[in-house]
Amino acid sequence: MKTGHIDKLFMSIIYLLLGIFMIVAVYPLLHVALASLSNANEIIAHKGLLYRPLGFSMEAYKVVFRNPDLYSGYRNTLFIVVAGVAVNLLVTALGAYVLSRKNVFWNKSFMMLITFTMFFSGGLIPLYLVIKGVGLTNSLWATILPFTVSTFNLIIMRTSFQAIPDSLEEAAKMDGANHFVILFRIIIPLSLPVLAVIGLYYAVEKWNGWFYAAIFLKDRELFPLQIILREILIQGSTDNLSSGAAVGEQLQIGETIKYATIMTATIPILFVYPFVQRYFVKGVMIGALKG
Repeated sequence: MKTGHIDKLFMSIIYLLLGIFMIVAVYPLLHVALASLSNANEIIAHKGLLYRPLGFSMEAYKVVFRNPDLYSGYRNTLFIVVAGVAVNLLVTALGAYVLSRKNVFWNKSFMMLITFTMFFSGGLIPLYLVIKGVGLTNSLWATILPFTVSTFNLIIMRTSFQAIPDSLEEAAKMDGANHFVILFRIIIPLSLPVLAVIGLYYAVEKWNGWFYAAIFLKDRELFPLQIILREILIQGSTDNLSSGAAVGEQLQIGETIKYATIMTATIPILFVYPFVQRYFVKGVMIGALKG
């Protein structure tokens, strides 16, 4: 068999496998979307795969958007994402800049200590005691400040900063620039792909986070969206959403409410990906050039 035919066969197999992986990854979300648009009675009686809405109905979404917890959850989650990502990127960039400079005293020792935290931590109880001791319990900042820097993201950004030629920094210093000018006017503009990717990592982590919010937050008005979603999915608390229906109808519509709630919690973060996707591969590759 000729080399050209072998290459075509190989690429065909690759595309086939990628197509299968794509279907496996996308179908669960498609199933949830179709189920959320289906009639409650028909979706309960249906078995097997779902290819279209069964008895198209928007009733579940109407019920979900009447839930006041949904709006407070969105508000709290947006605050955590926006404020959290801003703090994350700022502190990560500052740390990565310092660790990427060659003339920093004990640079490698600091990097080893930071890397150590990827594998060992104090545990949940010491973390809770620290949060309680500084007075952050029952505050949205308790889900932001203790998780300001991810060691993995710090290493990626540090590696990216190291790939920038030293001549740019030397030229800036000759013009009288200090470290803040070098970082914010030279290093960061040249590292926008990496910042976009790491910002996406942080944003997805903040958007999907519920565990620490469940530990540190007590007032229901402070619950993020994922806590509300968890109550509906795991604890099955949909009775208050469908309180106007009979008992049997509550159980039926409760299933479609769960699907509709998942979609309302998932769609916003999906819209972020198209704007960051063009930076994704470039940013990860830049951050992986050097060890």
